[in-house]
Formats: sequence, C-alpha cells, structure tokens
Amino acid sequence: MTDDDDPGTDTADDDGTRSRARSRTDERGRIRITGFEADRVRDRDSLSEWGDEAAGGTNGGTAAGMDGRWRRGLRRFGRNRSAMTALAVVVSMALVSLLARPVEVLGVVVQPFALAPYDPTTILYLSVDPSVSPYDPPSWRFPMGVDGSGRDLFSRVLVGGRYSISIGFVVVGLTASFGLAYGAIAGYYGGVVDEVMMRIVDVVFAFPGLVLALVVVATLGGGYWQLVIAFSLFGWAGYARLVRGEVLSIAEREYVVAAKAIGARDRAVIRRHVAPNALSPLVVLASLNVGSVVIGVAALGFLGLGMDPGTAEWGTMLDATRETLIQGPGGRIPWWATVYPGGAIFVFVLAMNVIGDGINDALDARAAGVREGKRRREADRGGDES
Repeated sequence: MTDDDDPGTDTADDDGTRSRARSRTDERGRIRITGFEADRVRDRDSLSEWGDEAAGGTNGGTAAGMDGRWRRGLRRFGRNRSAMTALAVVVSMALVSLLARPVEVLGVVVQPFALAPYDPTTILYLSVDPSVSPYDPPSWRFPMGVDGSGRDLFSRVLVGGRYSISIGFVVVGLTASFGLAYGAIAGYYGGVVDEVMMRIVDVVFAFPGLVLALVVVATLGGGYWQLVIAFSLFGWAGYARLVRGEVLSIAEREYVVAAKAIGARDRAVIRRHVAPNALSPLVVLASLNVGSVVIGVAALGFLGLGMDPGTAEWGTMLDATRETLIQGPGGRIPWWATVYPGGAIFVFVLAMNVIGDGINDALDARAAGVREGKRRREADRGGDES
C-alpha cells in the first residue's frame, strides 16, 4: 500500500489545504459588516426602559435591572453641574435651618448647636440692647436688619426654614407614598376598580388644591400639623394618576405575566414588580412638588392662615410686614423685612425645580443614550480632525 493509500499519513501540505478549505466553508453564508464597533455597543447605556440582561438577567423588571438603571441615573445626575449646585443649595439650607437653634425632644437636647445669634422670639430692645428700634436696617450686628417687633431677622430666617422646608418634605413623602399605592392598585386591577378609584381622583381635581387647603386650615385652625394635613389630604391625587398610567403599561409586561403564572399573589406582584418600576416619574414629580408645597405654605401664611402669628415661618413673616410694603414707619420702606424671607422662598423653590429637571434628565434613559452617542461622535470627530 502506498503513502497515498494510507489515510493516516497525510502530509503537511494536505493539512494546510484542508484547514483553508474548512475556513472558507465556515465563512460561507456569513454577513460581514464593516465600520461596526462591537465594543461600543456593549459599553453603551441601555436604551431599554429598565436595563439590559447584564443588569437584570433576562428579566428586565427585576430588582437588579432596576438598580442598574438607578445607578446609571445617579451617574448622569452627578455630571449635571446645575443640578448638583442646586442640590448643594438645598442641603445647605436644610442644615443651616436644623443647626440654627438647639433642638429639644421631651426635655432632652438632641441638637446643641446654635448658628442663629438670637432666639427668633427675642425682642432685642427689651432684653439685649435698648438702643435697638423696630425696623432697624441691616448692619454688621444684624445682617438682615430688625423686624417690626424688634426681632433679629437673620435669626428668624434661619429658624424659619425648619417649618417651610420640613413641611414640604413631609407632605411630599406622605402624598407620594399614598399616591403610589393608590395608583398601583387602580392600574393593576383595572376594570370597575380602576373606574371607581379614578372617579374619586377626578372629584379631587375638580377643586383647586389651594382652595381645599384653605378649607381644611379654616376648619382645623393654623399650626404645623394642620398645614401638613391640609396639603396631604388631597395632594396625593396627582401621584395616583401618574402612577396609574405607568402601571397600566407595566402590568402587561412579560415579567409581571410570568409572576402571575407561577402563582404569585397580587400583593406581592404589586410590591415587588409593579410599584418599583413606576417610581421613576414619581420621583421626578415629587422633587418638583416640594417647591410647590413650600409656596403653598407661604401663601397660607401670607394670608394669615398658616402658622400662629409671630412664628418664624417665611410666609408668616411676610404677612407680619405686608403693611410696610407701601409705606413704612417714618416715611421709609423697610425692604429688608420682606426681601430676605421672600428671597429664602425663591432660592429654595428655584433649587428644587432645578433638581427636579436634573432628575428627569438623569432618569430619561432614551434621551440620555442619544446624548451619550452624540457626545461620543463629537469626541471621535475631534480626534479625527486632530
């Protein structure tokens, strides 16, 4: 038998020929795309709503996928300079208000610091300096001047943030939580349940929110918790309608259908799959509504229906000095008595609106993906030109 007849004695040339033949056979029928960069596609931000398989497995609505989206949103929010500046302003105002005067709980001092030089209720010309008179202008000793009752405006503005800022966050926390549960139930069950629950929301929307708050405060009287109740009692309706619209689409997705198919209870499906995936627009609306509540509280205070007279709350401070807006004592207008409390409201509400816009941009995955792609193309174009 010759070498050609022996199958076990192939030469090196035959091996090379067969390898090339197999390579051509394997490549036959494949589509070759030029100018396609696979690494860029793998590294891009997902354009899907709740993340890709790397973040949450095959189930785009799992907790891991949701966490992936929040992490990406947090990174995008951190790159937004205006939003980060506004966040620093809000945090600074909240901390300054908290540290303005010592805080006692049940007779125990839980916050001993005092950034405000005087107690907000101290009448300066009676207990500090007899030479102080009402509506003294700003000076080195009193940076924001003195109000009509002889109290330090600087101390009162710092302490006043405790009422306005805390009411805003407490009201939004309560209304957003209730609205999330209400809207999730209405959208998930649908049918008659959704119809009845949404008609209740329509009744709430038939009346202006500030008018309803006026009615509640006029009935219960002024005070901190009365204001919280007034703005929380009907403020949940906007969140409920927003969440209901989100849940109507989420309830039809594969991961929700799969959870129902394996026998998960409705309460567990809503809590673990439906409600968490509707949080994105809720967070945006909540961040914007904090400023709206602060303005509403200030409006009631300016009308004399907020906190008790003499309380260092920004709206109530404006109410105490509104007679001086046209003509002040001695023919002068004490502009500082209204500019500083009003300026504090303006700065806080503006900062919260900027934060809300930043959160909206950060959580908008599709828009963020488009911006990221545009940024990369511009960077590539700049590198090519160089």
